[in-house]
Amino acid sequence: MRHKILVPTDFSQNAIKAFRYAIELFKHERTDFYLLNVFSIQGNIIEGLINSEPGGEWYETRKLESSNGLAEFYGRIVLTEDKNPKHNFKTISVFNNTLDAIKDVVEQKDIEMIVMGTRGENYSDTNVFGSTATYVMEKIRNCPVIVVPLHAKTVMPKEIVFPTDFKTFFKSRELRVLIQIAKKSLATIAVLHLSKSATLDKNQSKNKALLEDILEDTSYTFHFLENHKLETALNVFVESRTSDMVAFINKKHSFFGSILTRPLVKTISFHSKVPILVMHDYRY
Repeated sequence: MRHKILVPTDFSQNAIKAFRYAIELFKHERTDFYLLNVFSIQGNIIEGLINSEPGGEWYETRKLESSNGLAEFYGRIVLTEDKNPKHNFKTISVFNNTLDAIKDVVEQKDIEMIVMGTRGENYSDTNVFGSTATYVMEKIRNCPVIVVPLHAKTVMPKEIVFPTDFKTFFKSRELRVLIQIAKKSLATIAVLHLSKSATLDKNQSKNKALLEDILEDTSYTFHFLENHKLETALNVFVESRTSDMVAFINKKHSFFGSILTRPLVKTISFHSKVPILVMHDYRY
């Protein structure tokens, strides 16, 4: 069975970093990488709408730019760096908005993971992940996402931090990707409990025991930080241990369900060095 990995690209250095990271992460496995570039209406919207049909000057010009950009992007990495016979690469150029285009490719190609950069060439320091990466992390709920910062190390992770408050129960299928990455990279999963109290109630204890069962075939450790704000605790823990990845389940209606809200995203500083794996609660 071959892996199917989607790498959206705007041809920026951030996208190149994400592509290299994806190649490294799956270097020992048979993998199809889908390189996706989305072109859409910019500038004069009325003029763009009028000329956005296939065959129109605007459409054909943007299509050619997209196709040429993908060819150059492919050539810079694959033809010069990746000689892995296990890897296969396919390019996709589409006219759409980025989020809908990603959703379509995930469905049509049966994509199992998205790997993307944090932000493209046009970004603001007030939005550290970039609007596209943020929307993908929030809205693509049927496929895990790895967001790779520009300054992240292109290496297999050795410690993956998994923050939780143990207030919701776990499902093995939700953690499947985390376990797969940990096993193939021989990484330790550092389970980080963040709470105002070090004492677990009955339900939290049950959820902790369930998590231990799910992680039984991996290397894992438990850690506790009390009376810290979420973003501060994560930053301190990750930086002090030089962890290689942060992973969490983006659950709705729970303590960590708000982790991707914009105010929090703006305050997390580990984004500049550490890839983030976002998994999803499939019960919603």
